Amino acid sequence: MPIFEYKCGRCQHHFEQIVFSSRETLTCPICNSSDLEKQLSVFSSRGSAKETSVSAGGCGCTPQTCGCH
Repeated sequence: MPIFEYKCGRCQHHFEQIVFSSRETLTCPICNSSDLEKQLSVFSSRGSAKETSVSAGGCGCTPQTCGCH
């Protein structure tokens, strides 16, 4: 079961959701809007930050999340 990150187009709330099926209808847990945008997710790795940065070609940051600065 994949976990996806979404941003609501109405209230701008960011949230994660386990998606059981591609046919599942999702809504924002805050305002109940279905105007959702799937966000680019980064995954966790079991290496040091330096190893991850070198092997993955970046630090894994997005505009919404940054754990390396």
